[in-house]
Amino acid sequence: MKSCIINTPLGFTRIEGDLDGITTVTVLDSNENPTDIIPIELEDCAYQLQEYFQGIRKNFNLKLNPQGTPFQKKIWAMLQNIPYGKTVSYLDLAKQLGDVKTIRAVANANAKNPLWIIVPCHRVIGTDGSLTGYAGGLHRKEWLLNHESPYKQQSLF
Repeated sequence: MKSCIINTPLGFTRIEGDLDGITTVTVLDSNENPTDIIPIELEDCAYQLQEYFQGIRKNFNLKLNPQGTPFQKKIWAMLQNIPYGKTVSYLDLAKQLGDVKTIRAVANANAKNPLWIIVPCHRVIGTDGSLTGYAGGLHRKEWLLNHESPYKQQSLF
């Protein structure tokens, strides 16, 4: 398993993976030293993340290999279908599964997403539009949703 650390506008980010694909992308809450030489297996992921933060990339094209239960993987696949700049609720996802009673399981699978940004769990919000729960911190979720919003707030000063 290879790993590297890159710097992003939301903090240092660890990428892990191998020839079978990217297994984790995690934002860190500590200061780390960015990796001088990014392993070839992770170069494309690092590049695409930088493009995303520059506003150039809206969709990722990477070989992914997240580790999880079949249910978690099903939810993560559903998350990848949420368009850039759009949001859905946990209840919407549970309804897509055909059982509103799965809402807690959906939220739990969402919280265990190992592929920060690439599998866009930040696009899932509360039914009332609130920014509920986010492993990377609500301030990052808000930043990501604003970054993807087609309606940019301009500064008056």
